[in-house]
Amino acid sequence: MGSSPARLVIALSVAAALAVFVVYTALAGNGVAQLKPSTVAGHRGDVTLVGAVVGKPQGDSYAHGGLRFRLEDIGDAKAARVPVVYHGSVPDLFKTGRHIVIEGTYRNGVFVAKRNSLITKCPSKYAPAKSSKT
Repeated sequence: MGSSPARLVIALSVAAALAVFVVYTALAGNGVAQLKPSTVAGHRGDVTLVGAVVGKPQGDSYAHGGLRFRLEDIGDAKAARVPVVYHGSVPDLFKTGRHIVIEGTYRNGVFVAKRNSLITKCPSKYAPAKSSKT
């Protein structure tokens, strides 16, 4: 039984399809929806929430009640604000006005974050570069 060109083509096609699947799975992440505070209401299950911290955070992230703060859509102060409760480590850069990404579940009007899921983003890092032209 020698290998025929047709078998080789089929084997290579299957290998290519598997490779594409592996790359897609790695790049697609965990399949969790990424939402803004104005769009999180009504979603069930785990989501990733991206927004700007507004108001003064209250509480302690290691206490029973957790750290409590509100998020709004980035760049839209008129959008709905979502209360968040968080437990776990808090990045040094966390503060009012900071853009953050956090994972959790929206329950009864409150976003309940997963432990240690808070990541801060530096807004200036994502701003367009200043032109040297005057």
